[in-house]
Amino acid sequence: MIPEKTIERLSKYRRYLLEKLEKQEEYLYSHELAAALHLTPEQVRRDIMLIGYTGTQRKGYSIKELIDVISKILDGDKKINAVIIGMGHLGKAISNYFSIKRSNIEIVAAFDIDSNKVDRIISGIKSYHVDNLDLIINETDAKIAILTLSPAGAQDITDQLVYAGIKGILNFTSITLRVPEDVYIENYDMITSLEKVAYFVKESIDNEGTL
Repeated sequence: MIPEKTIERLSKYRRYLLEKLEKQEEYLYSHELAAALHLTPEQVRRDIMLIGYTGTQRKGYSIKELIDVISKILDGDKKINAVIIGMGHLGKAISNYFSIKRSNIEIVAAFDIDSNKVDRIISGIKSYHVDNLDLIINETDAKIAILTLSPAGAQDITDQLVYAGIKGILNFTSITLRVPEDVYIENYDMITSLEKVAYFVKESIDNEGTL
């Protein structure tokens, strides 16, 4: 199994490589990829060697070939269905993103408790009441849930998702959720990320003041 951090970097590599491919570029070197993503060339080479791909000294890596190799690892042979819990601004933004981006993840349903968002098509996705969670997840064979709801009740919803057969959760709430060992959870803490950005901005301003 490939380490989590390597998977994260492979995803970033592919996004950058797709941008280069759209510009009709054919090759790039490890140091170019590293510089674009603020990594070391050694790290890039280790990651790419780990997935069994090698470039040439004369041209570097074939952009298209490397995209194909990374895609086979990240995407597999079939799409994975996902659902969004909470169709506020963030939920809509995520659904819009997946509707236009190439991905092996397909958003097949959304859930909310707001009567104005239930039984409607929002951003191209049918939105259901959370009371129908088990039924719809079973019908769509969804395996991933994206949580963009408020923290209150998030654990209860998570318990329902796990019971319904969800195997992976992307958590945008501000609380730590409890899941069984066989369920993978990725926590995206926007508050911590913003506070980290603010800290380094403050340090930069303070350093300017000491010059």
